[in-house]
Amino acid sequence: MPLEIAPEKIAHVIIKAREFDAKVGAWDESPEDGDAEEDPASVLESFSDDTVFQEVASFIEALNDDEQVGLVAVTWIGRGTFEADELEEAITTARDEAVNKTSVYLLGIPLLADYLEEGLEKLGYSVDDVESDVL
Repeated sequence: MPLEIAPEKIAHVIIKAREFDAKVGAWDESPEDGDAEEDPASVLESFSDDTVFQEVASFIEALNDDEQVGLVAVTWIGRGTFEADELEEAITTARDEAVNKTSVYLLGIPLLADYLEEGLEKLGYSVDDVESDVL
């Protein structure tokens, strides 16, 4: 069974997930108090209305079901839950076990970008080439 999501779409998620992962949890729940002029580090803090989170979540949600399942399968292959030659099983399992929104599930995984990169590499894609096509 072939991967039903374009590697370039996975690369887009990797790039955005890296942007999101570079941020830290907000130390103060009120973004007004973390004004960048008063606290320059606040631009790296993640607030509930974070635009990068919203952007990558919207991108994932706009993918069709097969693409979302493929994204989860690549993540699982990257973290070692499945091997590359078990892609079909990973896809079937991802489809069968989906209970939450894919974006919520994936964005809750620490190191998502690393897992996606590793998964692409295990499946034989050059991450540098794929990412350069997106950039």
